[in-house]
Amino acid sequence: MIRINLLAVERKAAAKPARAAVFQAGQKMVIGCSAILILSVLFVGWRYWSLTQEGKRLDKEIADSQQETLRLRGIIMQVQQFEQQKTQLQQRVVLIEQLRKEQKGPVHMLDEISRALPPMLWLTQMKQTDDSVVIDGRSTAVTNLTDFVSNLEASGYFKKSIDIVSSQTDPAANTGQSDLIKFSIKAQFQPPAAPAQAAKKGP
Repeated sequence: MIRINLLAVERKAAAKPARAAVFQAGQKMVIGCSAILILSVLFVGWRYWSLTQEGKRLDKEIADSQQETLRLRGIIMQVQQFEQQKTQLQQRVVLIEQLRKEQKGPVHMLDEISRALPPMLWLTQMKQTDDSVVIDGRSTAVTNLTDFVSNLEASGYFKKSIDIVSSQTDPAANTGQSDLIKFSIKAQFQPPAAPAQAAKKGP
């Protein structure tokens, strides 16, 4: 009697498709892992390239900003220099205006004194201290001295009343024809604007 074992053949036939299925699943897994690895490498490479480009762009912006800062710093220094020059010029202008105002007083004073001089009277010396002025001179008559004082008071540029400090005959200047009167007066000069204001307020 002959026995045939068909189970072994069936087992071998069933084992072949199982191995093929396992091999195909392994291939798919390897391909999938390879694809994931390639994609990961590509993503890392792209990310590295983009970060490198971003770094270059930021470096360029920083360099441009530093150049702009240097340029603006130079402009700020120029503006500060201009401001200093402007301040110095303004101070000079103020000083010049001050000197001009201070010059007006002596000019007006000398002008009024020269206008107030009567005939046969001349001046020998003038001393000014602030607004006070001491005038020394000679005259051929006392009436000339009084006329000179009256003219100064009438000018409006000298405060009333003007003091006659001294008035005496000068023996050294006596020529035998007439005696010369040596005098010294003290007057208080007032600013040129004061008479105009007084004239406005007077009426």
